Amino acid sequence: MEWAGTFILLLVVFISCYLLISSKRKQLHKGRLPPGPTPLPLIGNFLQIKPTETLKSLLKLREKYGPVLTVYFGPHPVLVLCGHQAVKEALIDKAEEFSGRITTPSLVPAFQEYGVSFSNGARWKEMRQFSLTVLRSFGMGKRSIEERIQEEGQFLLEEFRKTKENPFDPTFFLSRAFSNIICSIIFGKRFDYEDKEFQALMVMTNKFVWEMSTSWAQFYNIYGNYLNYIPGISNTIYDAMDMKLFIAKRIKKNQETLDPNLLRDYIDCFLIQMEKEKDNPGSEFIMQNLEGNILNLFIGGTETGASTLRYGFLLLMKYSEVQAKVHEEIDRVIGRNRIPNTGDRRQMPYTDAVIHEVQRYSDVIPMNMAHMVTCDTEFRGYHIPKGMMVLPLLSTVLHDPTMFKYPNAFNPENFLDEYGCFKMNDAFVPFSSGKRICLGESLARMELFLFFTTILQNFQLKSLVPPEDIDLAFQKSGFANIPPFYQLSVIPR
Repeated sequence: MEWAGTFILLLVVFISCYLLISSKRKQLHKGRLPPGPTPLPLIGNFLQIKPTETLKSLLKLREKYGPVLTVYFGPHPVLVLCGHQAVKEALIDKAEEFSGRITTPSLVPAFQEYGVSFSNGARWKEMRQFSLTVLRSFGMGKRSIEERIQEEGQFLLEEFRKTKENPFDPTFFLSRAFSNIICSIIFGKRFDYEDKEFQALMVMTNKFVWEMSTSWAQFYNIYGNYLNYIPGISNTIYDAMDMKLFIAKRIKKNQETLDPNLLRDYIDCFLIQMEKEKDNPGSEFIMQNLEGNILNLFIGGTETGASTLRYGFLLLMKYSEVQAKVHEEIDRVIGRNRIPNTGDRRQMPYTDAVIHEVQRYSDVIPMNMAHMVTCDTEFRGYHIPKGMMVLPLLSTVLHDPTMFKYPNAFNPENFLDEYGCFKMNDAFVPFSSGKRICLGESLARMELFLFFTTILQNFQLKSLVPPEDIDLAFQKSGFANIPPFYQLSVIPR
């Protein structure tokens, strides 16, 4: 039992040292960090933040401490920003200072701080610039990618027609459509919807977002530094290994057939750059970054758009008058016989407003991805130290009552002026804002408009239950707001 006594003694010494350091740290920061609830040693604000409902807990604290507050995840202070003005001042007005990224513990197994979304410094800047260049070279924001989306929309239509008005769950129909667009850029091809490997990949992607949004993942993000000392605990966090194996397989295939004179996709472009920089020991064009970039782009390009449209269909069935107005505008501007194009958007203010309102109300990534302060900075009279984690709560911007007429209701008038013309709102930030804004924003906006109008041009969405009985509550609310699963029927128009 001698070892037990030694362990207890060491534990007492550790706790005593920690409390002393913690006390000194609090004295140092007192009056310099924004206000917030008093943290307890080791567990921080465990009593105020319910790990299974992180966002709700933070919103409750905002009511007491205001739009800029400090909370403690375990021993670590976290700057929480609420509302349009506070988030804008940080991510736009002080963009460089707030451009860092902290990889929360639940995401570490999957990304290990590699890839464009979870890296920092020179690595992040180089990966972001390279990825943007390649995405644009393969058509993002151009007519060529619009044609691919239109083509995919026709494949999606055919799948809907096959249901023959029978009820079905649209989840994987939409995931496969959105995924095929990013696949055409990353892997140089689209997949047949019946491809078993592709179907398995959709299940993996859906599982990843689900796992990252569970209560356990939220708890782990707050107390991971302690939990990792428990043997085997890290094995309970989803590491996306099945997705990584798929990506590694595709990379190997490209390596075996690589032709420097014929760049087929994102992987080819990265492999060529790897070869160019093979003698540079400090090069960021390494396999870990290639795999990380693909995982970032694939998940972002699949699940966020598909979830938004899935929730949008549910909203249109609940608010049938909105669906009827969209049908009327589509018939008037596009008609029933030609494929919608992005140029139609300018003549369709109501449909455009509905799509924006769906994005706002679906609030897909409510807490944003965690930012980090890159250097000591002054913010609203407070001193924010380098390396401090920042949570710019996008949900509080998208529901800001000072920016939206109907912040807590689904109402397209949030994006219409008094004349019925479309009106953009500065608080529309579903893609975040500042230097870490989503790489694929222009692609996602094009996909949502074309898929939305293509489906509504051809079908009426019919719920299996009366509109008043449709439940809009999210299944999970953590890393993502996950829409409820449901079934619908599509009736040819």
